[in-house]
Amino acid sequence: MTTQQGLRARKKQQTREQISHRATELFLERGFDKVTIAEIAAAADVAKMTVTNYFPRKEDLALDLGAAYVEQLAAIVRERAPGQSALAALRGAYLAAVAAQDPVIGFSGAPFAKMITDSQALTARLREFHDEREAALARALAEETAAAPDDITPRVAAAQLAGVHRVLFEEILRRTLAGESGDEIAAALADYAEVAFDALEPGLAGYAVR
Repeated sequence: MTTQQGLRARKKQQTREQISHRATELFLERGFDKVTIAEIAAAADVAKMTVTNYFPRKEDLALDLGAAYVEQLAAIVRERAPGQSALAALRGAYLAAVAAQDPVIGFSGAPFAKMITDSQALTARLREFHDEREAALARALAEETAAAPDDITPRVAAAQLAGVHRVLFEEILRRTLAGESGDEIAAALADYAEVAFDALEPGLAGYAVR
């Protein structure tokens, strides 16, 4: 990449972050459904078309970590250590994310959690992210195990692994809305995660070992 290309890439990233930041401020202040794209463009000092070029769907302005969320489990599986199963890799990564109170797994704070649950559009988009995440994980597992096209095993394993993550995400959201602190939620989720992943051990402990 040339210096000029690097500058353009940084400028694009800065513009994207500026739009997302201003949009989030407006959403938290007034509620997602009450804010228009035109108002976001004005707040970010860009054209309305610029907003839609970076964020084709309004929901993705609020859930700007969506792409990272969708690809997270698949990436963890692809990057697992030699001798490690998909389950072990995902367990370790999840516990580390809980300890870090990572926003990608749901540590978003009460105002943000309320913004999501108050909007049917955002709730629906979040469900889509969960489904897309499971599908991405299934593809990664199929690739990593060289599964035949008609082998259902990767999809079954992905449904279980992504399902556990979905349950834990919803538990973080519930506790956040109930007013628990990040530290309280992290302590509870560390225990819940062990229970959840232990439940998958009998069927998946030896699956997709690198």
